[in-house]
Amino acid sequence: MKNALVTGGSRGIGRAVCLELAEMGYHILINYRSNETEALNTLKLVNEKGSTGELLQFDVASKEEVEAKLSGWKQANEGKYIEVLVNNAGIRKDNLLVFMTDGEWRDVLNTNLDGFFFTTRFLIKDMMTSKFGRIVNIVSLSGIKGLPGQTNYSAAKAAVIGATKALGQEVARKKITVNAVAPGFIATDMTEDLEEKDFKMMIPIRRFGRPEEVSSVVGFLVSEKASYITGEVISVNGGLYT
Repeated sequence: MKNALVTGGSRGIGRAVCLELAEMGYHILINYRSNETEALNTLKLVNEKGSTGELLQFDVASKEEVEAKLSGWKQANEGKYIEVLVNNAGIRKDNLLVFMTDGEWRDVLNTNLDGFFFTTRFLIKDMMTSKFGRIVNIVSLSGIKGLPGQTNYSAAKAAVIGATKALGQEVARKKITVNAVAPGFIATDMTEDLEEKDFKMMIPIRRFGRPEEVSSVVGFLVSEKASYITGEVISVNGGLYT
């Protein structure tokens, strides 16, 4: 079976992406950092879709963990490679910049930006050798518009958007596409501290999005139908910002 890795795949958008790709026939590598219970729940749902999967525990912010775990997977799966990578792992630590701590700045950039770099750099080598690959980066409305209280998160996601555009040009001749999906307000664990009723009047569609509305776009970008699309950012935000 073809192999797809989804970082931060245990919950929310990551789980929805795992299920979308499972329906497309991929063997799903579900990355998680600490919540094994939810990762196992995602694996169960993948199996219920008629597909197979496995758990890969590592912190995307740690180069050593990324390389050790993915090297181990390669050694155990000789002749196979991960042809689809969805960089979804991310964290928020919101604060006004004037009050933001060094830790709040660094932790958010380490996970959201360095995590993209370490994981993608490792896997793209095999994609280039095999002359095929799909990389989809989950970014954010914050990386396009910028949101107050999220200078760190906005900076990280904007950086990944720039990297998406550059990398897409670097590897296009190898039949590797690199795209980004930018969700707005999506009803997940990451937004559970936000009251939907306080924000929905800002959104033309007047509601938060669902994880499946993001994962369906990821599925399209992974598919053969999107083979001529690279370096693009597709917003899924209910018309909040275009």
